Amino acid sequence: MIRVGVNGYGTIGKRVADAVAAQPDMELVGVTKTSPDYVAEAAIRRGYDLYAAIDERAAAFEDAGLGVAGTLGDLLDAVDVIVDCAPAGIGERNQPTYEAHDTPAIYQGGEDAAIADASFNARASGEIGDVGSLRVVSCNTTGLSRLLAPLDEAYGVEKARVTLVRRGGDPSETDRGPINDVVPDPKTVPSHHGPDVNAILPEIDIDTAALKAPVTAMHTHSVNVTLEEAPTTAEVRELFRAETRLFLIPEHAGIDGAGALKDYAADVGRPRGDLWENCIWEESISVEGRDLYLFQNVHQEADVVPENVDAVRTLATDVSRGESVARTNEALGVGLDSLLSDDGSARDQVAADD
Repeated sequence: MIRVGVNGYGTIGKRVADAVAAQPDMELVGVTKTSPDYVAEAAIRRGYDLYAAIDERAAAFEDAGLGVAGTLGDLLDAVDVIVDCAPAGIGERNQPTYEAHDTPAIYQGGEDAAIADASFNARASGEIGDVGSLRVVSCNTTGLSRLLAPLDEAYGVEKARVTLVRRGGDPSETDRGPINDVVPDPKTVPSHHGPDVNAILPEIDIDTAALKAPVTAMHTHSVNVTLEEAPTTAEVRELFRAETRLFLIPEHAGIDGAGALKDYAADVGRPRGDLWENCIWEESISVEGRDLYLFQNVHQEADVVPENVDAVRTLATDVSRGESVARTNEALGVGLDSLLSDDGSARDQVAADD
């Protein structure tokens, strides 16, 4: 069993904790919080051992009636891998502590790439080798890497151009915005997403531009890729359909945006309505000559979660990437294929009815 700790039990941390706890080859030793709020209480209710992220605040948890199992140092001494899910920039402050305890660490995409020995995406990263730390790239970079890797392998990517319409904040982030505007973020091109993709796929020529919108549900990507070879639209759809972490939204489903996607995820029993997969509108996939066009949505709260699980195995075991992805997918239930029966008959029947 791989003993895992999660430092930072927030939007990403609580999801990573649940995902780790679901793995048959992993043990979630505990999670940390900086303050004894409702999220800390929820962690205890879920049966997770709670640790104080800051030594001096341990007494505050006791005063609030939330017993802690120790402090961050205690957690680090008890685990094989620590997953840092602290807010962007805090991971850099935590790094010396992890190194002092000689604990392999996984960081999130909000940190600079230089923080870790390598940046990581389960689908697109090459051989990692023997390293002591990994950085799971951001939600948008994860989504783009999953999309571009199979395209490059099958047809070659000459140039990728992506416009990202990013959510203004997560549902719980009341201090984020904009409230009533759509703003370039950043105003310069490229945004950081293109260079971040190159940390995973260095040979891909990609330009990205980003805007921020007053929504909380998901990011939307408008993608144009010039390929070196010219496949048919049907061939690209089949290529994507074979990827376990890409979900092709069928036209008959009536899913017209992020709101319906989240509603569907909740209806099929996904925890917190999470979407771990890229959600690609099948009807948007179109090839004109060597130019591919499509729209996809990326759930910023969830798509990096299975990647963190695979990163844990990469640091702590010699399990192959493919085997790790298969284990993670099975344990979490990754693969939104329930709109279709196994043989596609449900979809065919809907088409016949139409």
